[in-house]
Amino acid sequence: MTDRRRINGPPGETIPPFFDDADRTPEAVKGRSRPPNAIRKMFLKTGVTPSASGSAYLEISTSAKPGASGLKLSCSVHGPRSLPRSAPFSPHLVLTTHVKYAPFATRQRRGYLRDSSERDLSVHLETALRGAIIADRWPKSGVDIIVSIIEGDQERETSRSQGDEVWEMMNALSGCITVAAAALADAGIDCVDTVAGGVAALVQDASNSESKPSIVLDPVPSEHEKILAACCIAYLPTRDEVTNLWFRGDLPASDMELYNALVEKGIHASRNANQYVTRPAAHHPCRRWGDDEYEDAA
Repeated sequence: MTDRRRINGPPGETIPPFFDDADRTPEAVKGRSRPPNAIRKMFLKTGVTPSASGSAYLEISTSAKPGASGLKLSCSVHGPRSLPRSAPFSPHLVLTTHVKYAPFATRQRRGYLRDSSERDLSVHLETALRGAIIADRWPKSGVDIIVSIIEGDQERETSRSQGDEVWEMMNALSGCITVAAAALADAGIDCVDTVAGGVAALVQDASNSESKPSIVLDPVPSEHEKILAACCIAYLPTRDEVTNLWFRGDLPASDMELYNALVEKGIHASRNANQYVTRPAAHHPCRRWGDDEYEDAA
């Protein structure tokens, strides 16, 4: 029996209207405004969810372009708390991660149930955090880490047909690792080190096929003509350890130096992102856009 007092929406997916500016040329959208070895500015704040044991909010800026949007994430940590009696005995802390896009986070409207890409992000996030948490101190306990991607790292005029979702997922995973590390610190969960995520990509100018590919940090798919390969790394700077490495793309199997250089650049990007987590936690609850002390940390 239908509810006559409720106005039901359309059963299929809906896309809000987008009015393109005829005076703006497509060339104005392309182009990287920052150096290849620099990451974008971040805004990080902890304690945004009072009901959770720990929480954090991360916002990554983007270039000042019309219709451009940055990456916005919110993380909440619940626990450690006792496992139910029906659960099997565990001498270590049971870690559960949950990554979900908001329905309005991307141009293509997301569903309310997690798809395969969101489950993959959850698995990578769990692997990255498991190497940092000291799980032996909480036997028979569990902790839930929930990351909500409020806004995806894409521009509004970017079409889904360009195939940029693979590279945007790496930027989303890097942000999830960084914001989850700040939320764990806010919850008071002991870790061996503060983990942070970083992304490095091998890009090439499509207009000139003879040009040599270059490696850039923190790539935005809309700023580059073609991305050949990319890797997302979760790194512990004090212990000099990598807890998770996610690589996608095509590289020649014989050129191992290029692969090693891409990994080294990813570690360098995670080192720069780690400064946003560790330095504000010691003196300030958050880091703002225009802080001169951290603006040129990269």
